[in-house]
Amino acid sequence: MSLSHGQLLVHCIRVLDSYNSDTQSVEEHVNKYLKNNQIYDDSDQTFIVEVFSECVRYSNLMQVVLDGFYAKDGKKTLRSEQNLYTVVCYLALFRLDELGMAHFRKFVSSQDINRMYRFLNFFLDEKNLLTWIQDGWEKYYEHVFVETNMISSIQRWMPELQEMIGQMKDKIANRLKPKRKNLPTTEMKPFNITQPRPRSIPIPEPIPKLKKHKPVPKTLYSEPKEFSQIKKSKESNRRIAEERLMEASGIKFACANPAKSEKTIEILNNIVSEEEAKLEFERHRANPPPSFLSSASSRGSSVRRLTAEERSRLYSREVPIKMNTATILREGNLYRKKEAEEIKKWENLEAGAKDASDFLKWQTEMRQQDLEDELAEIERRRLQGKLSHEEAILARQDLIQENKQKVKSMKEETEKMMQDYLQKKFSEEKEMRQLVEDTMQGHKNAKEATKKLREYKRKIVQEVNEESKELMKQALEEAEEEMRRRMELIHQIRAMEAVPIIRQKFVDLTATSGHGLLSEMSIAELRERLSLFRIAEKETEEQRRDDILASKQAKDQMLLETLETISKHRLEQTKSAAVRFECKKKGLIPKKPEIKDSKLLELEKKLEERKAQRKREQEKLKVVPSKQSVNQTRSLINQKKALEESRWRELEMTQERAARLMGDGVMKSQSASRLASASAILAS
Repeated sequence: MSLSHGQLLVHCIRVLDSYNSDTQSVEEHVNKYLKNNQIYDDSDQTFIVEVFSECVRYSNLMQVVLDGFYAKDGKKTLRSEQNLYTVVCYLALFRLDELGMAHFRKFVSSQDINRMYRFLNFFLDEKNLLTWIQDGWEKYYEHVFVETNMISSIQRWMPELQEMIGQMKDKIANRLKPKRKNLPTTEMKPFNITQPRPRSIPIPEPIPKLKKHKPVPKTLYSEPKEFSQIKKSKESNRRIAEERLMEASGIKFACANPAKSEKTIEILNNIVSEEEAKLEFERHRANPPPSFLSSASSRGSSVRRLTAEERSRLYSREVPIKMNTATILREGNLYRKKEAEEIKKWENLEAGAKDASDFLKWQTEMRQQDLEDELAEIERRRLQGKLSHEEAILARQDLIQENKQKVKSMKEETEKMMQDYLQKKFSEEKEMRQLVEDTMQGHKNAKEATKKLREYKRKIVQEVNEESKELMKQALEEAEEEMRRRMELIHQIRAMEAVPIIRQKFVDLTATSGHGLLSEMSIAELRERLSLFRIAEKETEEQRRDDILASKQAKDQMLLETLETISKHRLEQTKSAAVRFECKKKGLIPKKPEIKDSKLLELEKKLEERKAQRKREQEKLKVVPSKQSVNQTRSLINQKKALEESRWRELEMTQERAARLMGDGVMKSQSASRLASASAILAS
């Protein structure tokens, strides 16, 4: 291409300006223009011919865009520049995929930037393009053609086009810095060195014969005796250390326990009695201890166990239960309900209702029958569970046999797989050798690949530099905006600080705030109202106190009445319980119902058969132990028993020692400090 982008665009505009469709044909006019302007380059000729012919062909589409542009944004533009906008519109619609963004940007930058920005900003606006412009194109061509050949190609390039329009806008607003010229990268050239002569092929040397190597001694793979001796010594030392640890942990620390004198015992008793005298504020709530405990404590300080007679006497003694308000009310309500039910029952009998004794008898019989059925069902389930357990054991034995067969088959399969694996590995080694030979041949083409890689990296670096410049520009704009905002805030703060502060406040307690509210009042009036409110509050408290006292008195009276009714009912219940007890003594105790069912007998027989079958299977699978294993198990059991006996003996000794120390006397935690000080005084 001998002509520049700007010259090509000018020639395309001139061809369209001088064309008259009434007098000339397209081909004749183009050839005449090329001849007059002496354009002989093939690529330039083909570009001008294609642009001119396509602009004439799609003149209706271009006219839709130009009419809208002159009607809206291009009111002040010249009509003589119409063909310029036609050519740019054609290149953006039909030739953008072929030219690429770089060549299209050169075509646009060759013209006046203000005119190009105004037209492209109008034409590439999606609100215009996808609405009325698309509708105008669809009047001349089908919807599918417009969508696939025109709209889709522009939408693919829309991000790059919008970026170009933004750059043009920044350039018009003098925001862009002049770009640096990209210097061409230095191309590497090989050194002009004389090629060395090829080396002569060396004479092959005879391969030396190696001596037969000595076989590795078998002792190399076996563990030396010293290791086994060290292991045995370690195990014995560990066992001895564990035994010593058990002995040390079993024996607790002990110290001398000399007998105390009578004087020290008297002082200790005085201190304990003083401490107990402080706790007499709740003595009236506790019951006095039994006589045998007090006598035992007077006889000696050692603690003894209760006899059977003393324990029965202690448990048989009745202890009165203190009832609170909730229990009294609950029990009184229960007895009232029972009284109401009883009264209703007698009223119904007086009115002629039937007696329910027959129904109750039938009900007890049916319940007895249901109980027998339930017991039979429980027995049946128990037998079925045992039967399923026996069947599970048999199934497990069958599964063990199946697993043995599977293990045999798995071993055979693994042998086959190993043979296949060895064959496969041999074939893979052959393929690897072939691959190594192929890679050695491929190293010859490495230089061409490195050149291509260098070119690709250079393009990536150029793109990254452009993107970094854009990002730096955006960051600078944001920093300027932030700095401007901060300066405004600083000015506002300084202006607020310059205002003088009034430090004295004058308050009038009788004056209102003057906000114009209905409930507005002065501080003096508020204080007076508060005092009146407090007086009224005290009066209400006194009234509430009187009401609470009255309600408490009524509640106490009601509780006394309920206690009287409860005592009456309890007396009647004790009488009826004594009568029932006498009747129970005379009558016979009902025996547990026997379960007789044919299904249960069948299940029991089946269970016995399964047990016998299981035992037979176990005897078949039973392994006879050898004499050596029997002796080992016996020795292990004896060792375990001896260890357990020694441990129990140590535990008993430690417990006896602790009980002996605890039996000498128990002191409270609160008086421990005083006892220690008293013993120190006596010792001195």
